[in-house]
Amino acid sequence: MGVVIQIGQLLLSLSILIILHELGHFILARVFHTRVEKFYLFFDPWFSLFKLKRGDTEYGIGWLPLGGYVKISGMIDESMDREQMKQPPQPWEFRSKPTGQRLLIMLGGVLVNLILGFIIYSAVLYTWGEKFLPNKNLTDGIWCVDSIAMDAGFRTGDKIISINGVEPQRYEDIYREVIFGGTVKVIRDNKTDSFTIPGDFIGKLVEESNVMLFYPRVPFIIREVPDTSVNSGAGLEPKDQVIRVNRVPIRFYDEYLTIVDTLEPGPIAVDVMRDGKPLSLSLTLTPKKKLEVLTLIPSFEELDKLGLYKMETRTFSFARAIPAGFKLAGDRLGFYIKQFKLIFDFNRCLQGSWRIRHHRRALPERMGVAVVLGNNGFSVAHPGLHECASYSGARWRSCNVPAIRNRNAAQAIR
Repeated sequence: MGVVIQIGQLLLSLSILIILHELGHFILARVFHTRVEKFYLFFDPWFSLFKLKRGDTEYGIGWLPLGGYVKISGMIDESMDREQMKQPPQPWEFRSKPTGQRLLIMLGGVLVNLILGFIIYSAVLYTWGEKFLPNKNLTDGIWCVDSIAMDAGFRTGDKIISINGVEPQRYEDIYREVIFGGTVKVIRDNKTDSFTIPGDFIGKLVEESNVMLFYPRVPFIIREVPDTSVNSGAGLEPKDQVIRVNRVPIRFYDEYLTIVDTLEPGPIAVDVMRDGKPLSLSLTLTPKKKLEVLTLIPSFEELDKLGLYKMETRTFSFARAIPAGFKLAGDRLGFYIKQFKLIFDFNRCLQGSWRIRHHRRALPERMGVAVVLGNNGFSVAHPGLHECASYSGARWRSCNVPAIRNRNAAQAIR
């Protein structure tokens, strides 16, 4: 039953989009006194499920749910009516109209889709507002999750001031700007520094699939201790936060990754915070320098609740939602347009040794991952250098570890 409902919802949403798109062609055709012979939702080869004639136009619903169409006199469209074109042009026909009017009629559907996008953004802001992590609230800087970020010049703890002269207001803005390369200005070790992203950065980024470059620095929180772990029964519990290793204080998981490389395999002293109280445990570090535990990567909302990073929530009245929605939609549209520069940047293609067809496909997928993890707040486990994974929606890699290629590999104890 659930599948039937989902299919029905899909058809309904597509129907609305199709009707609105075709309505754009229909309205502009009527504005310019061009006859519209048919206005159909879905295609109607041989027969239609419903039809109604009003004036010169037949309105109907076809049986083939692959789109819809408007049949405009004097125009070859989805109906493929070529016989009409053999007759002398009539004043009400599309082919008799000036070039500007014909262009507007043809673009009518696209214009409606564009306007609809602006309206949807405004409606979303009015209904739910927006919640995001401001870049200025990353007081401890970023965590370079993947070696590609390190190769580009970023370092864990960097506080990003600007990318190519653009100051990122939100955390996700970092991703939107970094793909265009240029000069990055950061605060590193309490000093202002800058570097230029290498020309082969995009090539490396596209050669991988669904790579997360960086994330806010997060604490080392235990998600699960598998039964097969050497530390099963050692006293670790889910939600324990590691705060010290061999008496060395630890605030972030990346600090643990650095410290554990300096330790010898065998017993180590680990202090954790449990229910607000510190607790000392004796754990075992394997010869591969692993604790064999699953680590929790908190979502932005969880980081907010932990008091590590403060998210910002904005609400909009109806009057404020309209211009804010149009601005947001315009920013998104501008971002998509800027990506065309990358698609046709042949010099960068050659430097990165990658093909345009790969670039065009992979770039939105990569950004999509960034937005999903940033906005939807999935709790994931980091399959980094020392621990094992429980989520493979994005491939997380330490700087000197081969990429995890599939879910089965990611689930294995590492």
